Amino acid sequence: MNHEISKISSIIGDPVRSVILWTLLDNRAYTAIELANIVETSPQNISIHLSKLLKADLLTVESQGRHKYYKLLNPEIASVIEGIANLVPKDRQQKVTNKDSKIKFCRTCYDHLAGKIGVEITVKLIDEKYIVLDNKAFLVTDKGEQFFADFGIDVTVLKKQRRIFAKPCLDWSERKHHFSGSLATAFLNKMFELDWIRRIDNSRAVLITANGQKGLYNKLKLVV
Repeated sequence: MNHEISKISSIIGDPVRSVILWTLLDNRAYTAIELANIVETSPQNISIHLSKLLKADLLTVESQGRHKYYKLLNPEIASVIEGIANLVPKDRQQKVTNKDSKIKFCRTCYDHLAGKIGVEITVKLIDEKYIVLDNKAFLVTDKGEQFFADFGIDVTVLKKQRRIFAKPCLDWSERKHHFSGSLATAFLNKMFELDWIRRIDNSRAVLITANGQKGLYNKLKLVV
């Protein structure tokens, strides 16, 4: 086991591969050329790194026509990368977030919402007793089931999925928890569907629209 941990650590820790993994935290698929441009390396070099990440079962690839699209294999890998980010000393994190305040304010953490807004939504859900923390997992109350149903989310269906339903996820920029899991994914997707939030090109940051500001206040009394 020690050897395997060392092996995966060296794969993740490579400067080029760490940037690739960090980029893929937005849960979008990228071509090798797109990743090469982001990492600022050659197509030949990016191919070598992507091959190592695929062999380590960290990425998945899908072919469409002439192109291949790369994504993180699953949400658990995204959680590991975010967890590593939490180990970065706070003063160094501050340098990162000062350069891109939008990332700190509201961003995607693979398939759920993070940043200041992600944390504040979670706090509101807890304060309103829609969710409660129980043994390192979030449970939805009866009141919460009605809240999510009114929002177009069927909690019963989500619980049947073969993945974690809802759990705390430590936010690396806020140092507080936002919620993750299938419930958080459904919540994020609904926000996109309602045009409450929009993606920003070439960034994990998301923009909260006027509809989103109004919706968050109406649903959670959250002022953005």
